[in-house]
Amino acid sequence: MVDFYYLPGSSPCRSVIMAAKAVGVELNKKLLNLQAGEHLTPEFLKINPQHTIPTLVDNGFALWESRAILVYLVEKYGKTDSLFPKCPKKRALINQRLYFDMGTLYQSFANYYYPQVFAKAPADPEAFKKIEAAFEFLNTFLEGQTYVAGDSLTVADIAILATVSSFEVAKFDISKYANVNKWYENAKKVTPGWDENWAGCLEFKKYFD
Repeated sequence: MVDFYYLPGSSPCRSVIMAAKAVGVELNKKLLNLQAGEHLTPEFLKINPQHTIPTLVDNGFALWESRAILVYLVEKYGKTDSLFPKCPKKRALINQRLYFDMGTLYQSFANYYYPQVFAKAPADPEAFKKIEAAFEFLNTFLEGQTYVAGDSLTVADIAILATVSSFEVAKFDISKYANVNKWYENAKKVTPGWDENWAGCLEFKKYFD
């Protein structure tokens, strides 16, 4: 049994849901109410001392950090290695894109939107410029490419799809970046679990309405 502690609005959580769908793993979903402090209970701290979501527990093995979970699910449950190929060069490129998502793209989302949403802070124009720079990089990566890392769908696409769909509900204009926009339209069609991802996005959207 694979237990999954999550919130449907969270893009890192949504990326795991899509990856699980892609490899055919059924998640026993356990909703955590962060505002009620459910991630700080002694029971959850035993599972994940960092008290973050998403957290996966696979027959007693606990893992957190969404991009590590994506790779674990594919390596353990994938019927092929297509989502995270064994070729060192292909894998290196996927890892680079995953770290780009974590440290640049998703980070720019968190730095700009979360203070406004959760602390009612004013918009920071400098933080917005970091978003634009991140999308410019992604647009460059996608020049002449259908996927973000290599010539087929990988965990890098899944992670970045979860992030980019959050930008859409936050009303960021993705259409200004032609390569990203084209990739996004295709990724929505070919990524397993997109419908559930979008349902989570719509739940998250209430913070921006």
